[in-house]
Amino acid sequence: MKMPSSSAKDRPISVWFQKIQSGEIKLPRFQRHQAWDKNRICSLLDTVTKNLPLGVTLLLDVDKEQFVSRYLVTAPQTGGRVTEHLLDGQQRLTSLWRTLHDNYEDMNYFLYLNAYDESVPDHEKTDDSEVWYKSRWTNKDGKTMPLWVDDPKSCLKRGVIPMNLFRPGDIAIEIDTWIDDALGALKPTATDTDYETRLMEWMNKKAKLKDQIRDFRETITHFNLPYLALPSQTSKETALQVFINMNTNSKPLSQYDIIRAEIEGVRGVSLDDYQRELDENHPAIKHYFELPFLILATSALMQGKLPNQRGMWNMSKEDMVDNWGKMTKGLSKMATFMESQAIYDRTRLPTNAVLAVIAALYIDIPDNLDSRGNFEILLKKYLWSSFFTDRYENSAATHAFSDFIMLKNIITSATKADGSHYTENDVPVLNRELYSLAADDELKRVGWPRRENIRARGIMAVFSKLGAYDFADGSPLTRQQLIDGRRHYHHVFPDALLKEIEADSYFSLNCALITDKTNLNISNKDPLKYLKDRYNSTSEDIVNSRLQSHLIPLDELKSGDYTGLSGDEKTYKVKSDFARFIAKRAAYVAKAVDILADGRDINASEIIKDVEEHASLIQDVV
Repeated sequence: MKMPSSSAKDRPISVWFQKIQSGEIKLPRFQRHQAWDKNRICSLLDTVTKNLPLGVTLLLDVDKEQFVSRYLVTAPQTGGRVTEHLLDGQQRLTSLWRTLHDNYEDMNYFLYLNAYDESVPDHEKTDDSEVWYKSRWTNKDGKTMPLWVDDPKSCLKRGVIPMNLFRPGDIAIEIDTWIDDALGALKPTATDTDYETRLMEWMNKKAKLKDQIRDFRETITHFNLPYLALPSQTSKETALQVFINMNTNSKPLSQYDIIRAEIEGVRGVSLDDYQRELDENHPAIKHYFELPFLILATSALMQGKLPNQRGMWNMSKEDMVDNWGKMTKGLSKMATFMESQAIYDRTRLPTNAVLAVIAALYIDIPDNLDSRGNFEILLKKYLWSSFFTDRYENSAATHAFSDFIMLKNIITSATKADGSHYTENDVPVLNRELYSLAADDELKRVGWPRRENIRARGIMAVFSKLGAYDFADGSPLTRQQLIDGRRHYHHVFPDALLKEIEADSYFSLNCALITDKTNLNISNKDPLKYLKDRYNSTSEDIVNSRLQSHLIPLDELKSGDYTGLSGDEKTYKVKSDFARFIAKRAAYVAKAVDILADGRDINASEIIKDVEEHASLIQDVV
């Protein structure tokens, strides 16, 4: 279907005001309230009074309201039918409406006309105009200060005229009254000398002042504030995306801000309070991603919507609030599950697409131990398969949704049209014909894990699952170490050594996540030299066990003695040793991935033993 296009149109301020007055124009509730300060408001009014161009405003034509709406601040609450939602231009229109209706509680705005300022000598008077503001306050006697602001005579002596006298509409009596009060003291009496001459001068002053007010009123009334109108057929999500793209505040509204306002408008509850309570009761959740995204993505999946912007826009906000307790339970269990798989934080998380899927699935997983245990095996298969297939390299939200639906069908024992039950083969990410697990050759080429690379972070997650014990102090990897920055990415084969032979060192399989002190102590030592230092500090078995928790092949590491070597001889040996090291570690990781993607736990010794035995069998056959 062809999307309807927006159209650019002109509209004078007088018509904008008529529509605000009647309630035809409202704001979507998600918009923040007026934020412009007095200086920016003055700048806007200067632009209008000088008839200079302003930027385009954005409207959404309304047949049926897609958004909960509210009136512009201080606009009459008429209850009239809404025909337009103001998506962009709130600050301009609200500022114009409020200044020209003089309803700021602590501020008055004036048009300063140099020619009327009695403090300016006649020879310095000009036709210049400028918009001014004056702050107001209440004194101890309850009077609004300064008093001169409310006195037309005092205002005119200072050369200022209240901005509300320039608003569109039938306000002739109001203007005449103000002019009479401002110039009343100058009106001569019949007993004054040259009464007729002075009366004529007074009348001319009134007429001149009235003409100037009229001219500025005409400029403001007919000032063109152009707008783009999105047709009423525009989808909700498209309108919201256009709004976000056009929003240029210093702190643009997020999708969560918009949905929060919708919920507050419909249900009268504070999503901020809900989120704060969620964070206080389950602080681990936020380590994996921003809470707003996790809340929205999980809620969308719970309602059978895609965990992306479209799905979040379209889901029922009332149901989101009603399901808050279930959603909280799901997110809490997701965080516990991720920690059980030794994935502790967002920086080490291979893909965030799995988080909402796991959280939403936990809602249907029974709490009894046997059932939960069986279904958590399914979650393990899903998690590790997502890390080591290319399922989530592209269109992650769409693929996550499809996997979620199939996994949920298994958990809830749903049946197909033919009466059969769903199986793991129906879950795309678990179907090895569709998505095979990463093999040795792919793993060898995976880059450094500090970059946002699913496979690189997946490899480090395998080491984390095995404990990733520090080489020197033997401490296991923990979330607190990551938070404190006490774990560093370390080149097992030194970067300096590989640079010397012009070889790349930045591969995940050449990385170990160890403590900062250990990293500093190792520096650029050759692997064999460092091993000997460690063996001298503690037993060889303990050191080997720590290294094996990173699936580091010991024999290939021990071969790295380059003492006395140089030139081509050194280059050849380093390249050969490094290649064998990477190849063996790739085989270890690939074996670990096979086990993890089958929902089982891994043990470093068993992995290494199995790989070595398999290699030995192949060698015997050869």
